[in-house]
Amino acid sequence: MPVSRRSLLKAGAGIAAAGVASSMLQPSIANAADPRVADIVVLGCGSAGLGAAVAAAEAGASVIVLEAQPHIGGRGIVSSGNIPLGGGTAAQIAAGIVDSPDLLFRDLTDWSIVQTNGFPSYRYNDRELIRAFADINVDLYNFLVRHGVVWTRPTPDNVGGNEVGNSVNRMMHAAIMNYVSVRTGLPVAASQQRTTSQGPGFIYPLEAAAKARGVKILLNHRLESLHRTRAGVVGVVASNQGRLVNIQARKGVVIATGGGNGNVEYRRQFDPRLTAEYCGVAGEPYSFQDASGILAGLNVGASLAGTYNQTAEIGTNIIKPTAIGTRYNYSFLQWGPQSPVFNLAKASGLTNVDNQNVIHVNMLGKRFFDETGGQFGTNSARSVNPYTQGSYLNAKNITWNPQNWINAALAGIDDGKNGGGPIWAIFDADAVARQRWTVAPPYVDPDGFFFQANTLEELAQKIVMQHQRVPMPPENLVATVERYNSFVGGVDTDFGKPTPRYKIQKAPFYAAWSTPVIHDARSGLRINRSSQVLDFAGQVIPGLYAAGEAAGGFSQHGNGRALSQGIIAGRHAASSSY
Repeated sequence: MPVSRRSLLKAGAGIAAAGVASSMLQPSIANAADPRVADIVVLGCGSAGLGAAVAAAEAGASVIVLEAQPHIGGRGIVSSGNIPLGGGTAAQIAAGIVDSPDLLFRDLTDWSIVQTNGFPSYRYNDRELIRAFADINVDLYNFLVRHGVVWTRPTPDNVGGNEVGNSVNRMMHAAIMNYVSVRTGLPVAASQQRTTSQGPGFIYPLEAAAKARGVKILLNHRLESLHRTRAGVVGVVASNQGRLVNIQARKGVVIATGGGNGNVEYRRQFDPRLTAEYCGVAGEPYSFQDASGILAGLNVGASLAGTYNQTAEIGTNIIKPTAIGTRYNYSFLQWGPQSPVFNLAKASGLTNVDNQNVIHVNMLGKRFFDETGGQFGTNSARSVNPYTQGSYLNAKNITWNPQNWINAALAGIDDGKNGGGPIWAIFDADAVARQRWTVAPPYVDPDGFFFQANTLEELAQKIVMQHQRVPMPPENLVATVERYNSFVGGVDTDFGKPTPRYKIQKAPFYAAWSTPVIHDARSGLRINRSSQVLDFAGQVIPGLYAAGEAAGGFSQHGNGRALSQGIIAGRHAASSSY
């Protein structure tokens, strides 16, 4: 679903190039088949969408949820189930942790927290949104517990938190219990169900709560457009099995469709480097970040927010993969053969990569950085220590240590084109033995993401796939490996890899997809503290709300902001009388 830059400037004009038109470009909604009506229409059935649906239904509203996929859960259900919850929750009190909404607010707006590459974590957060988030955190914790979420431990820790505040521990983890893991398609062993954290542990309890309150969840219903009148947004048009379905909303529409990182032209408006080869967006192929809700909002006059947070070199906006040989190589999400989407994922990947066993080369077969280099830094509890909120010393005392593997990988090959192209991990039979890998399906995807050959020259010639826009010169790969081998046991004078350990010399030789992964979406529709969408004049668009990764203005990773903004939107919409 492409989007042009022009749609950002003329959002209210229904720009057809954006791919999701305003109702002005659609047939009369009276002609759309199967009309339905509810107080609240929620678009998307992930963390934000279910939060909104349950909250609105509890407030007495009738709710219809539209989900584009044939299954619920969005990215929340494939997540690790980590949820940052602070402000003085019962779990924090039990642990003797002193927290408050004010402390949480100050943490998430602290200008002085800076990563070792100089990028600030919280400086550009929207204060109004952070105040609303901080004020609802304790309520969110109680909301989840009330609806049956079980935690893997009774007190918070600091695991899995990105941009969650420096002062105290706030991370809670939803136990998967006896729910089937979407990642593997299998239940977790009974002895581990209460100690394993995954998304089904909070998504399925919220689904049950929604259905118990009469919420209708319609699968395979993809948003096509919003219907805006002079009064505001009064409904949506969705497609289902080739027909248009008109859904009317008496009180409001909540956009919870996720971010736009899977839409190449949308994401390139923030970072022109992110061309089509970055095709393994985290959460796909279960849930797709197609920007559909964001584009629909733009086309009825909404504005955007979060441009800095989207491109900031912090946290997990873009990550270095630790699984290789598969298109979907997000470090913490490997698809098992029994997963409901394994027919799309095709491979689990080779995991636990020791980067002393591989070298990374670009499309030209040349190394570009130290393979052991890290990814962008993140802030969580006590990352800065000692710490005083707002002190100039927090930034002054950092040790400059930029982690630039990602930037080097995205730099390209000096051909005047955007996009760094595929990155390949090159290794040999000895590396396979050391790693104890099985270099065959279902672990690797030989359909363009994994190659093997008996010589390096043959390997370079075999690397043919749609994103390899130039052939890899065999002589380059041979020369690169020979030079690297000369560094083994000594000094890598090219990129400073710490004491290279192993030569690449024993056939067969392998090339495995190791291209950076796009993860967090931190840009989206501009909202206020009530999750109401704002236009380019900063005015509320009546009846339109956005939550989670469809909304911008907040640098935090994950489910906490999605759930909280969804609940805020659902409650406010339910109380609306516009």
